[in-house]
Amino acid sequence: MKKSLSFCLLFLFAFNMFAQEKEQDTLMKYEELAEVILVSKNANKYHKENKSLATIETYLMEANSVDFIKRGAYAWEPMVQGMTSERSVVTIDGMRIYGACTDKMDPITSYVEISNLSKAKIQKGQSGAENGATIGGAIDLERRKSSFENRGWNGNLQTGFESVNEQKILGAAVQYASDKLFTDIDLMYRDANNYDAGGGGEVEYSQFTKYNLSVTTGYQFKENKSLEASFIFDEAKDVGYPALPMDVSLARAFIGSLEYIYTPEEELYNEWKTKVYYNDVTHIMDDSQRPDVPIRMDMPGWSKTLGMYSKLKGEKDRHTWNFSVNAHYNNSLAEMTMYPNNPDEKEMFMLTWPDVGTTYSGIFAKDNYRFNPNLSAEISLGIGVHHNKIEDEFGLESLRIFYPEMKDTKTRFLMNLGAQMIYQNKNWTHRIGIGYGERAPSVSEAYGFYLFNSFDGYDYIGNPYLSNEKSKEINLSTTFKKSDFSVTLNSAFYHISDYIIGKPDPSLSPMNIDINGVKVYEQLPYALMWSNDLSFEYQFLKNFTAKGKAVYRLGRDDENKHLPLIQPLTFEAGLRFRKDTFYVEASVENALKQSDFSPEFGENQTPAYSIFNLAISQIFYVNQQRMILKIGGENLFDENYSTYSDWNNIPRPGRNLYANLIYKF
Repeated sequence: MKKSLSFCLLFLFAFNMFAQEKEQDTLMKYEELAEVILVSKNANKYHKENKSLATIETYLMEANSVDFIKRGAYAWEPMVQGMTSERSVVTIDGMRIYGACTDKMDPITSYVEISNLSKAKIQKGQSGAENGATIGGAIDLERRKSSFENRGWNGNLQTGFESVNEQKILGAAVQYASDKLFTDIDLMYRDANNYDAGGGGEVEYSQFTKYNLSVTTGYQFKENKSLEASFIFDEAKDVGYPALPMDVSLARAFIGSLEYIYTPEEELYNEWKTKVYYNDVTHIMDDSQRPDVPIRMDMPGWSKTLGMYSKLKGEKDRHTWNFSVNAHYNNSLAEMTMYPNNPDEKEMFMLTWPDVGTTYSGIFAKDNYRFNPNLSAEISLGIGVHHNKIEDEFGLESLRIFYPEMKDTKTRFLMNLGAQMIYQNKNWTHRIGIGYGERAPSVSEAYGFYLFNSFDGYDYIGNPYLSNEKSKEINLSTTFKKSDFSVTLNSAFYHISDYIIGKPDPSLSPMNIDINGVKVYEQLPYALMWSNDLSFEYQFLKNFTAKGKAVYRLGRDDENKHLPLIQPLTFEAGLRFRKDTFYVEASVENALKQSDFSPEFGENQTPAYSIFNLAISQIFYVNQQRMILKIGGENLFDENYSTYSDWNNIPRPGRNLYANLIYKF
């Protein structure tokens, strides 16, 4: 409580400083603490990358704070600061979207294609609490859109091929922009067979087919007032998951929004955005393509979210600030039907998510105050109300088997606080920050009913009596930057109280005899996480660029046991030669063996590995129109390997030769 009060007093003090007289602005420009993966804001920058038509996960992994849990070749689950998706907030243009899969096989990142992404804004810890309560941080995927400029029509056609799974990629984009109207339309199609692991072994059930349509239209009805409408349709079919006992026959999302944007010339604030949005996600799992299963299962899930936000940004005197209000309602429903192979036995039906309604409303404020040209302080405060209600009586009674006195509703209050000091001069930037954050249990953690985890072989049951998970953090960052060289070191330490994790309950029986047992979500007194990364870039001899990064994380529970899915020391390095419109780049990816693993979660030691890649790019001009050719090879020596985050140690793809061709008009 004392810490919370101190934060609040600091917050009020900063806003009290607002009343000071305006001074001549000789201060350095405020830079928000975030990793930004810029993709295609201007002139389709993603065309300049080694593999322009790679999946979005490839681009996000450029950020040191992001990695993915991989259950197959499609739709990987993002982790921020080594924490799984329950502890982070992932949004598309600020919109909250809930997955419809109890196995987390439909992450929010899967609904955006690299060709329609402008940038990914990645914020760690409490700096990412703007769009909702978080522990690990946030990822906001901002889609590409034109501006109100008289540029007329332009567009591009894209095609690609990858040898490791015979993936075929086709895409097209068209943009129109005038001083009053713009429209961006983007289409992408991917179709892939099973991929081959290193050494040539086929990884069965790793195929997928995907379609994505993205449309954004803006109309400026006054010089500083505009409306924007956007729509995403994303559909994946016949998606195999080799690490799981089931596949996905259909994953479909409809995402739409309408936004009002006002950019006044007033001194108090310079941007006001208000958006309403709706999304509808369907996810259907089944094991119909798997032979010799003891019992057939269908597991459909549905998620619908209606939401809004209103955000203000401004600068005055020494302050750079933003304030937002956001609210949403989500309904999550998932069911499972089991069909015995014996026709004389009856089918079994259950609700794995019992039609849970989640209502969230919150406010968030952040202010950066610059004391002098080199020193500034930033504080943030977020408060939210989180309410759950079980809408289905059958689902409620099912959970009351384990919790006879449980109620059908639960209301929680969530708080997020953050503060940091920033010192910067011509070459150096230093940051030190502290934070406190809370999150509510996820739908699975609170209300899940016999959710099978194929990693440890247990069924999981939710616990409606879980408390909020709470995190205290301290983070440090140092950057040295000159015109030809830069290096950044980041470190963050988290003390997470009431840490939510599944623990075996020997008094409960699993759903079938092939399962190891039943785990119930419980809370440890605390868990500790430590995240570190180092990155550099060096330009030399005019045409050469060397870059690299190293990441190391550590996770322990209250008994000093290893937490699951913690990244070992991993490092990458690359060397690029560029001359005019041609470049070639060689790179290597390495990891030490995973010596810190959790046998209780089903993990074992992952061996060390080294992977070598090569990329070549050339731009051609045909009748004054540009064509971009990308060719390359990944895992050139065809090593058979898996990483700490590959579910059930499924092997990664072997040698992959690829080609991307983009025609711009």
